Amino acid sequence: CPGFALDTFPDGSEVRIIDVPGQRDFNENLLAGVGGIDAALLVIAADDGVMPQTREHLAILDLLQIKTGVIALTKTDLVNDTGWLELVEAEIRETVQATVLANAPIVPVSAVSGDGLNGLLAALGEALAGLPPTPDLGRPRLPVDRVFTLSGFGTIVTGTLVGGTLATGDEVEFQPTGVRGRVRGLQSYRQAVSIAQPGSRVAVNLSGVDRQLVRRGDVLTRPGQMRPATLLDVFFRHLPDASRPLRHNAQVKVFCGAAEVMAHARLLSADMLAPGEEGWLQLRLDAPLAAAPGDRFILRYPSPPETIGGGVVVDPHPARKWRRMQPDVLAALATRLEGSPAQRIAQLAGGPEPVQPQTLARQTGMPEAETAITEALNSGLLVQFDDGSVLAAQAWQALRHSIEEMLAAFHQAEPLRAGMPREELRSRLKVKNATLSLFLNRLPGVVSEQNLVRLETHAIRLTGANAARADALRARLAENPYLPPTWREAVELAGEDVTRALIELGEIVQVNAGVIFPRRAYEEMVAATLEMIDAQGSVTVATVRDRFATSRRFAISLLEHLDATGVTRRVGEVRVRGPKASPSHASQKREQRSF
Repeated sequence: CPGFALDTFPDGSEVRIIDVPGQRDFNENLLAGVGGIDAALLVIAADDGVMPQTREHLAILDLLQIKTGVIALTKTDLVNDTGWLELVEAEIRETVQATVLANAPIVPVSAVSGDGLNGLLAALGEALAGLPPTPDLGRPRLPVDRVFTLSGFGTIVTGTLVGGTLATGDEVEFQPTGVRGRVRGLQSYRQAVSIAQPGSRVAVNLSGVDRQLVRRGDVLTRPGQMRPATLLDVFFRHLPDASRPLRHNAQVKVFCGAAEVMAHARLLSADMLAPGEEGWLQLRLDAPLAAAPGDRFILRYPSPPETIGGGVVVDPHPARKWRRMQPDVLAALATRLEGSPAQRIAQLAGGPEPVQPQTLARQTGMPEAETAITEALNSGLLVQFDDGSVLAAQAWQALRHSIEEMLAAFHQAEPLRAGMPREELRSRLKVKNATLSLFLNRLPGVVSEQNLVRLETHAIRLTGANAARADALRARLAENPYLPPTWREAVELAGEDVTRALIELGEIVQVNAGVIFPRRAYEEMVAATLEMIDAQGSVTVATVRDRFATSRRFAISLLEHLDATGVTRRVGEVRVRGPKASPSHASQKREQRSF
């Protein structure tokens, strides 16, 4: 397993060292420790030269894009031939030529004699001095490489902290399991700390976490910060010296952070990838793991064991298992990988629900997220809604087109309906009600009223036979407006579509499933009911029935409707004014006298 230590340079600066095994048989242990490093010290023995494991370690550094490093040419005391040392140095330079360590200094050293050690320290110091500070993105992650317990302390996990700080008392969550606990204590290089900084080796003592529920490869995060992945969209580089082409659905072992998971590699951009080629893969994982966009990974064949390549995670939560060879899918993935920060932000805001800019910035984990959001808004890549939330302009145009198409199709199929029920439109778009309101407020050619949505150009037009049926129903209603035909009788006379059209046009009021009134009669009945309440203090079903010479059924239906709408309120067997009744004549007169 990797070893960890803290050392101090002659100038007093500290360097954190992770020592990983060099033998090929232990390469999988190497991968558990190499993920959190900023720079590499590649050790090559002068008496052996470049070995197969050297090439594999170099390939791993290259795949993980660890671009800062120093090459130590050790055991020079065992080589007396200066010409041999020059040959070994030339071989090393040729080996690293097309890798991230192409410009790394080669420092000959001997641990026995001490020759070259000061030069090695100087080279390391210079390399590390050029590194940027480890960013604090406010999203701490600690890939767990060790789990153990200590008597009196409980469960302890260790790893290299990235992405943000951890503090004593923080609530934490392990992914992909979802196990939660709290930070009881922190140590960094055997020193107790209250806050652990990103880039440091950290031991986290936890409360409320059973040792058996955590394993190497889990990621300690803040609750809700990450979620488990079972599909990964990745860009993959196949090593030139891989033993065979990578074929679709090949079984591989994925190393990401400290985790290792078996998977099948779905080739999205080719039928196979020859050694040395690059392409898009979707990794179908046999078990969930926690990953984030931009994480580096390594692939190995499980048997016989062989490192075959690696790359970068582009999307840890693809929407679905993609069909292969799809230009639009490949283009979207390329934008995520190579696009500008503004383009990548816009793609992540692809909906269907808009997202608040602060949430989007947190989700991306990009240091420049806020600037990228501003650029995306200014360049038209994002649109912003009334509540401040944003959506990719491309996604908004597609949604706008869908809404207009849905409404146009509805109007064509239902020309006698005033509009599509709002809930039906919301359900078909698969968005929240508040989101639909934001969308409709931004569509100038769409009208939303009385829980119906329509195109501005749409209107109910009763012509021909429909007009005749509507006139017949109007005449029937006018015969006795307080004792009108029931819903069923109206439908039998005029048809359901015409009857509904008159309701939506406002000529008829439907108070329940079986009872309708002409609009004028309904308004007269409501006004008269309130006047009787003002005069008598309350009304009964019988009072309303007798006042309008209607039936008990129609009187009950009217009063129950008024109760439901808040115009009246039932108290026992009588009705009084409800909270939504219009002001009484008496109160209006009092208000007039007060001026």
